[in-house]
Amino acid sequence: MAKKRRKSRDREIITKKQALYRGKSLEELQTLDVRESAKFLPSRSRRTVLRNFDTIEKFIKRSENKLAKNKRIRTHFRDLVIVPKLVGLTISVHSGKGFQDVPISIEMIGHRLGEFAPTRSRVSHGSAGIGATKSSRALKK
Repeated sequence: MAKKRRKSRDREIITKKQALYRGKSLEELQTLDVRESAKFLPSRSRRTVLRNFDTIEKFIKRSENKLAKNKRIRTHFRDLVIVPKLVGLTISVHSGKGFQDVPISIEMIGHRLGEFAPTRSRVSHGSAGIGATKSSRALKK
């Protein structure tokens, strides 16, 4: 039996690792419409995007206007699905008390904005005061 030889291919050397989402580059995804890019999302996110594409498109247009004026993009839309056109932006998402800056990357596509701005912060309790425990009650007097 004759051995098969591999054909050598001329490959393009990529110095920077190219970011892909489901086999498509970011540039390809950003050229697509919001409804067209929904084809590459997971099923739950796809359903949400297809039902609320007008809300997402309004948000994208509003954020482009704010960027043109050099203002921060602030929003209360915690349930907004991240689409490829939002990648690269920094959006301030309301966390119930204040706004938290969320830089959008390609790994976040299909997730919600609220997932990256937690509403509960870590609690760090101080030491107990005088009279708070039975042993420190005697020190109170």
